[in-house]
Amino acid sequence: MIAQNGDSRKEQIAFAQNYFAVQTRRAEIIEQRILETERVEARAKLRETEKQLSGVLYERGVDDKGFAIIRSKGDKALFRLDTAQLKHKMGIPQSRPVADFLPTVTIKAKDFAAAMTVENVQIKDLHGVPAIEKEHVDNNLGVRKIMVERGLVPENLPPAEDVQKVERRLKTEKKKVMKNGKEY
Repeated sequence: MIAQNGDSRKEQIAFAQNYFAVQTRRAEIIEQRILETERVEARAKLRETEKQLSGVLYERGVDDKGFAIIRSKGDKALFRLDTAQLKHKMGIPQSRPVADFLPTVTIKAKDFAAAMTVENVQIKDLHGVPAIEKEHVDNNLGVRKIMVERGLVPENLPPAEDVQKVERRLKTEKKKVMKNGKEY
C-alpha cells in the first residue's frame, strides 16, 4: 500500500510499483494457464468417457447411428436445444463437436451425465436404443436441474475459445519455456 500510494518520482517507490505490477501480471498469466489446462483436461476426460460409453453401447446392440441419436438427445436434455440449434446459437462450425467450444463447467456436466449413463447401463443391464436413450436423457436432465438450481443455465453460458487452439497454444508456450531452460 505504501508503494502503491507513494510518490513514483522516488526511485525506490517507482521500483516497488513496477515490481508489484510485474508480479500481479505473472499471477494473472499463471491463473489463466491453470484454467486453460483444466479445460483441456476436462475435454480429454469427456472424450475418454464418450469412448467408454460408445464401447458399452456397442456391446448392447447400439450402432453408430444409435449412438449419435442418444448423444444428440442427451444434448437436447442438457441444453434444451438440439445439436444443430446449439451450434448455431454458439457460432460453432457444423463439422466440429460442440464440446470443443463449451466452457469447462459444461464440459464437466456432459462428462458427468455420460459417466452416469455408462454406469447405469451396466448396473441396470440396459440394451437397445430406446432404453439407453431414456437413461442418458434422464441423466442429462438431472445434471441440468442441478446446474439451473445453482444459477448456471447451460445454453446461456457463453461459448469458450476452441479447445484445440487452447491446447496448441499451451503446448507452444510449454516448448518456449522448456527451450529457455526454465521449468513450466
